[in-house]
Amino acid sequence: MTLSPLALPGPDDALAWVQTYAADGLATARRLVDELRATPPADTRDALRRWDEINRQLGNVAALGSLLSNVHPQEDVRTSCEEAEVEVDRLATSLRQDRALFDVFAGLDPVGLDDQAARLLDKVLADFRRAGVDRDDATRARLAEINERLTALDQEFGRNTRDDVRSVTAPAARFAGLPEDWLEAHPADEHGDVTATTDYPDSVPVRMFAHDADLRHDMSVAFLTRGYPQNEPLLHELFALRHELATLVGYADWASYDADVKMIGSGPAIPEFIDRISAAATEPMERDLAVLMERYRQDRPDATEIPGSDASYYQEVVRREQYDVDAQQVRRYFDFAKVRQGLLDVTGRLFGLSYVEVADAPVWHEDVTAYDVVEAGSDEPFARIYLDLHPREGKYKHAAQFTLTDGVAGRQLPEGVLVCNFARGLMEHDHVVTLFHEFGHLVHHVLGGRGEWARFSGVATEWDFVEAPSQMLEEWAWDADILATFATDASGTPIPADLVARMRAADDYGKGIYARVQMFYASMSYWFHTSRPDDLTAAMRELQARYSPFPYVEGTHMFASFGHLGGYSSAYYTYMWSLVIAKDLFSAFDPDNLFDPEVAGRYRDRVLAPGGAQDAADLVADFLGRPYSFDAFAAWLAR
Repeated sequence: MTLSPLALPGPDDALAWVQTYAADGLATARRLVDELRATPPADTRDALRRWDEINRQLGNVAALGSLLSNVHPQEDVRTSCEEAEVEVDRLATSLRQDRALFDVFAGLDPVGLDDQAARLLDKVLADFRRAGVDRDDATRARLAEINERLTALDQEFGRNTRDDVRSVTAPAARFAGLPEDWLEAHPADEHGDVTATTDYPDSVPVRMFAHDADLRHDMSVAFLTRGYPQNEPLLHELFALRHELATLVGYADWASYDADVKMIGSGPAIPEFIDRISAAATEPMERDLAVLMERYRQDRPDATEIPGSDASYYQEVVRREQYDVDAQQVRRYFDFAKVRQGLLDVTGRLFGLSYVEVADAPVWHEDVTAYDVVEAGSDEPFARIYLDLHPREGKYKHAAQFTLTDGVAGRQLPEGVLVCNFARGLMEHDHVVTLFHEFGHLVHHVLGGRGEWARFSGVATEWDFVEAPSQMLEEWAWDADILATFATDASGTPIPADLVARMRAADDYGKGIYARVQMFYASMSYWFHTSRPDDLTAAMRELQARYSPFPYVEGTHMFASFGHLGGYSSAYYTYMWSLVIAKDLFSAFDPDNLFDPEVAGRYRDRVLAPGGAQDAADLVADFLGRPYSFDAFAAWLAR
């Protein structure tokens, strides 16, 4: 049977379409639930299939709601999508707390089930228990209230961050040091002033390149106060409600509840991991800081520390002067259009895919490009992807992969969306790496979207593993031969291999600093949820002093726009946990032949294609031929 992708609406009928799509999906799910209650199947696989279909219907509405509430240009559509997400969460919570439904699945006979069906039954029963199905009526009612409020809080937090775009205006002369193409795109107004916003294409270059320290400071303050003060009370309520939910279902705190279904296994293991990484990164960080401080004191001889607002600028100075890597020269090789095509060419070759642009596909904005994904040797698409890569008003401000539909064999194509905020012209290499990283999620989503069960579709592994495949794909954005295929300057000259080698050395220079900054974020994510401090700014300052190489920037409240406190909650450690695994995964590839079809095919088929059908540790061991270890990461950090 040939499956068709979802037919999205045009701008004129978007609101009505979204409302109908959500209503139909919810109605179908309710009908299927009623049928399941009325005539519970005796056959275990039949019962699981029906439950999986209910969750596919709910997942479709939730995915569309999450995507379009973050990217659609029409505010009424975004609002309607947020409302649909709330409705899905309300219904899903009520189903997981339904004792009659739980009894249906608890009474099923697992004998004779294949591994995936048995795994699904275990997951379904665990979902019921984690939702409080075995609690009394009053407790279940309170849990339902909490879940609904948590969804609303997360949406409001994201909306406040997304919509709070701040700006810095100063005389054009103060922007000296910015790249020429940036200055051309930001002409002075009638007063001779230039305005830069806190969106990434402005804020990153200003903090990295502007010679004016006061301007860098002003931009840092503006960027690090987004969402404040309006998000602070939302976070207090969020942390309190998550703690209440966790304790109501028998856990010590939210981190323990959340970690119970992750690779790390327990809440207390999180600070242990944070401190292990911090200890391993201490010597590399001190080495990095000594180099940075020596250069900083050339300009400020009496300095005793490096302000956070100067960190990016002086790290760039060190890379330019000591490693002969000038980011403004490097970016000449990374024209956005060439990078995008290069990304498709590289990942297509690596994974045996081709991407066919669908010029007439309905999209939510003219910047969005749709592609059908086709297997090598086939002419029939098995997935569709959308690239929405430039900033605009009302759009999600970071970089992420969003699901549109989860793929299920014979029932639904996998469709995913890359949402980023890159400049339209030249890109910093860091942004090229980010693009490869996020595309790694997209490839995982589509390759893992051809299994039997919606529950295991795509990026459905433990949440502290999901970053590992994306972090590993970053390596292909650092290989000189690969970069030479698409990284060319205006004359068509490829980026020189010796420049790429210097870029690698310069990037290695800052990894101790990077690791400790990441542990600062991870500690905030964990301790905010377990300690629930009254003064978030004071708690943030204390954790920054403990873990970060750079001091607090006075007057800022970075937590108010720390979006990972929403989706990742207490588990920001995930990024470094996954990086440990990513370095181990990459050790299986030959650095001199990153397209080796045997290794790439084995990785694709054993790690990406199964989706969540096995535990992540088992997927990795199947690919590596052994359990994953800390060794490759430790060697990378130490060198």
